[in-house]
Amino acid sequence: MKTFLKWAGISLALLVAGKVAWNAVVNSAQNALFAPEDYTRTVETGGPIEAKYMAMGSYEVEKLEVPAPEEDWGKFVAYYPAGLAESSGQYPVVVMVNGTGVGASKYPAVFEHLASWGFIVVGNDDPSTCTGDSADATLAWLLNENADPNSRFYQKVDQANIGVCGHSQGGVGVFNAVNANPRSGMYRCAVSLSPTDIELAAALHMDYDPSPTKLPVLVLAASDGDVIQLDGLQKLYSGMDAPRAMARRTGVGHGQMLYTADGYVTAWFMWLLQGDETAARAFTGSEPELLANQLYQDQEIDL
Repeated sequence: MKTFLKWAGISLALLVAGKVAWNAVVNSAQNALFAPEDYTRTVETGGPIEAKYMAMGSYEVEKLEVPAPEEDWGKFVAYYPAGLAESSGQYPVVVMVNGTGVGASKYPAVFEHLASWGFIVVGNDDPSTCTGDSADATLAWLLNENADPNSRFYQKVDQANIGVCGHSQGGVGVFNAVNANPRSGMYRCAVSLSPTDIELAAALHMDYDPSPTKLPVLVLAASDGDVIQLDGLQKLYSGMDAPRAMARRTGVGHGQMLYTADGYVTAWFMWLLQGDETAARAFTGSEPELLANQLYQDQEIDL
């Protein structure tokens, strides 16, 4: 906690004073970073599997934006493989849960990267995603499109293969999306990137409880000045009775976790939503690549 407070440059009194102060801190940190357009080519990788899935996939990508029903949510955004409407197949889905004030429109490179691997990737511009409500509404919108004969997504959604990924406050929202929302049971797997420490989140009225989680979840955080330190990460991890893996990326900060670990995020979804056996070897077998990757520390895998 002391490390985090030093990073934030504010006092505990300011933190517990309310969410407004927290928004200012995280916005200041994340607005300077986002996801560089060329991150898939410039981020260092520490193994051939991570490198494979950090690169762009084989699909060209298209985008759709529509107004969201709640004004604060801005719009629903979908990135998807080009030619989807004309294809005969169905596509797995990843719902993105953004961090504080960092809506989907602010990191399009991450959406495009995942979509290039054959996913429909959806999100919104909600500035406060911790409850998982806007993520649930985004998924509901896509499912409605899947049922609409006039939609480009008509019967294109693989409803048996839906995942969710979130960063920062969105990492909190991931756990609420899979445990405490109407469509919680539709998710098959999850990734939580730098979720706010459980105790800090409670002080900021962003409560969440990872313990009911039963689906496979990958939890990744930064080694430097993150909003969750090692003890908090271990507490979160050990409190789940679920197939899970965790690690901290060495030498990066909180905002960079939005994209720096994208090789393993993509591999996680490729394995669990597309059955990719190469991707699976990042986390499974006698020598999972994640455990040996020198760009990560504090790795644990319990699958």
